[in-house]
Amino acid sequence: MELRLSLLGIKRSIDLSWLTRYRNTVVVLASALLVIPLTLWLLAPAAVPDLAHGNTAGARALLDGWAKGDMIVLVRHVERCDHSSAACLSGEDGITSRSRSVAVGVGAQFEQLGLDKADVYNSPILRTAQTAGYMFNKVGAGEEWLINCRGTMLKDALMHKVPGRNLILVTHSECMAQLEKDLKLPVSTLGYGASLFISAQAFTVPRMLGFVEASDWRSVTTQ
Repeated sequence: MELRLSLLGIKRSIDLSWLTRYRNTVVVLASALLVIPLTLWLLAPAAVPDLAHGNTAGARALLDGWAKGDMIVLVRHVERCDHSSAACLSGEDGITSRSRSVAVGVGAQFEQLGLDKADVYNSPILRTAQTAGYMFNKVGAGEEWLINCRGTMLKDALMHKVPGRNLILVTHSECMAQLEKDLKLPVSTLGYGASLFISAQAFTVPRMLGFVEASDWRSVTTQ
């Protein structure tokens, strides 16, 4: 009996010795498992801000930048006909009839911001030309760089930006995504008629201000 108890005591001592020996290693490994995801989260690029739904700071920055003529805004065309079962306005590569009112409504919001010092360009595709016409009562001949924008969207936009004048680009989701990539931001697909705002002050690095979906303009407030 005494021998058995002695042996059990030795085994228990050995077990405790093993735990003591590797305790620091276990603590380090556990800490690493916690630190790695936290570090990845901290280093991840910030999402593009939503300027609606009570983001008063973002809305104030938008109004201030617009008043100074410092903004570049990419506007996605409204609902495309060939991706919808709704009736076409005219031509399958154009917009739907029902989305005409969306374009007019978004245009009214830009009218409130002020269009007296704004330059408007659209891509050569019919749906962007129609969107520009109903939003801004202006249709350009069509800018190829607003459809062929892979890898050059930010550079081309800055080349067309006139100091002291806002630049409105009626374009496509692919070009909006490319601009987000150019600014090293996570890519997100915005809805039809959405607006993506970039602050492009002279002699400063362009920065993303945020976006407003077509249906969210009423929730953009500075108060």
